[in-house]
Formats: sequence, C-alpha cells, structure tokens
Amino acid sequence: MARSKYGARKVVVDGLKFDSVLEAKRWKELKLLERAGRIASIERQIVFALAPAVKLHGEARLKPALRYVADFRYFDVIAGKLTVEDAKGRDTPVSRIKRHLMKSVHGIDVVIS
Repeated sequence: MARSKYGARKVVVDGLKFDSVLEAKRWKELKLLERAGRIASIERQIVFALAPAVKLHGEARLKPALRYVADFRYFDVIAGKLTVEDAKGRDTPVSRIKRHLMKSVHGIDVVIS
C-alpha cells in the first residue's frame, strides 16, 4: 500500500484497514484493554463536525464543512469517562488546530497516543 506524505504505511489488522502501523498497534492494545475489562465500546474513525459548510467570497459552491476524524473513541471504565484518542506519529499544526477546535466546540480533550 502507498505511504502518506508523513511516511505512514497503511496496514490491515483483524480484517480492518488502518492508516498507519502505529494506529493498528494501538488498536491491538485497546482490544487487549477491552478484554481485560478496563475499557469498553471501542469505536474507530468517528467524525466530529467542527464548522458548517460555507460560501466564501461570493462563490456559488459551498466549501465543505470542517470536520475532525478521531482514530478511536471508547469508554474508560477506570476513569469513568468517554475518551477520544488519536494515534499520532507526528503532531502537525493542523492537528493542533483541530484538537483546539474539538475542545472549544465539543468540550472534548483529544488524547494523543
């Protein structure tokens, strides 16, 4: 499979496609934590709206809505709260902006693994 601009290699684990080896590795860790009863209800690739679609500078077409796609969301049984997590090999300016918007729009602190 092709590499991304940051060098991530797409992989398949448990019949699921992952955008990077790091994300697949984290998936395996989360599945172990789920089997141990420490977390529950793991979800992948959850889409959050950050800003609606808009028309810019009088253009006829709408610019698409801004969104954030989290790698994982699960319930942390020990902490008693929902956790949104992103598997990142490299933090970028765009990812920092999106995490800032997640906190300001949804009140969610995204955990980086």
